[in-house]
Amino acid sequence: MTVPKPRGLPAEADWFGSPTEALPDDADNSVLVGRIWDPSVDGPSTVTVRGGEVIDISHLFPTIRDVCELPDPAATVAGLDGPRVGDFGEILANTGAASPDRTRPWLLAPVDLQALKAAGVTFPVSLIERVIEERARGDVAVAADIRHRMSADIGTDLSSLAPGSPEADRLKTLLVGEGIWSQYLEVGIGPDAEIFTKGQILSAVGTAVAVGVLAASTWNNPEPEVTLIVQSSGRVVGATLGNDVNLRDVEGRSALLLPLAKDNNASCALGPLIRLFDERFGMDHVRELEVGLEVCGVDGFRLEAVSEMTRMSRDPEALVRQLIGPHHRYPDGAALMLGTMFAPIQDRDRPGEGFTHKVDDIVRISCPSLGTLVNRVRHAEECEPWEFGVRDLMTNLGKRGLL
Repeated sequence: MTVPKPRGLPAEADWFGSPTEALPDDADNSVLVGRIWDPSVDGPSTVTVRGGEVIDISHLFPTIRDVCELPDPAATVAGLDGPRVGDFGEILANTGAASPDRTRPWLLAPVDLQALKAAGVTFPVSLIERVIEERARGDVAVAADIRHRMSADIGTDLSSLAPGSPEADRLKTLLVGEGIWSQYLEVGIGPDAEIFTKGQILSAVGTAVAVGVLAASTWNNPEPEVTLIVQSSGRVVGATLGNDVNLRDVEGRSALLLPLAKDNNASCALGPLIRLFDERFGMDHVRELEVGLEVCGVDGFRLEAVSEMTRMSRDPEALVRQLIGPHHRYPDGAALMLGTMFAPIQDRDRPGEGFTHKVDDIVRISCPSLGTLVNRVRHAEECEPWEFGVRDLMTNLGKRGLL
């Protein structure tokens, strides 16, 4: 994939991009599902997007969870019809408007009852950066020196090392003897993956809205990731894009602070839509995807990067097996973010200080097969609070006669 060229800060009216950018390049040959907030029913509705039109299918499937638990979600949705809600471009524009019209629909994150999970340290490049974070205790200046010394000690390319293999175990023995071993190396090359809870059910935000970092954080970054949609059975039925917003200074202080580093108001973005697996798009395609990242700041700063799924140290389905199996069940399925190879070391303000977000950064995460997820960075404390929970959803669906 060719990464988009740097662009100036978009005008307020279209900072969230066009409907053409938001949808997959082959949208007409994709089976797409998502969620909108429908003011006419004062609640969320399940929709499919077809030919640029948003079609309500909530009378048949009240939740995205219901769609994803079908034996063949793509085949079923492709044959459905329902009330036309509106034009996708118009709904996208209302979602990202400075003053959205609350009498008209807007987009939500495309999952609902699924658990929000994420895998960490799945790319060798990000593995080294996590070790540096830990040893620097969240100090950006110290991190630059450690990065230089670690590269000399163990190199930066662990891509050929299979996690849990005899070779990985021998490297662990060597690094322990050198005093370099880290809990991040344990999950990066050991037998067990890092899989954590990114957020609570229904707390994810969608495209064209704010993502949040804590105001107190001075070292943080986006994490552009492919996100798998997994049935309760463990079968993967679709994929979407995700931003696993991370506070590097918090996690660097202690891995036990991971919940604080990862789970904050508006810190999990997914979307714009779920592409359901069919004969045109499936797991083999996911393994070959390239995910582009573009960060554009009001200070003129621009950053571009690409995550190549072929460079993952663990196979996506191997991660799913560690998530769901005889050892653990998710009766409503899960959205599993697969990790990123994005290691933000490009200096933004002063040499050696690396990258960190600033308020009003615009983050674009894009992939031709999945579209583009666009968010504007705010302080988490100032983002729209998450208040619509599972009880609210069930109450609303009950009033609509959908349960």
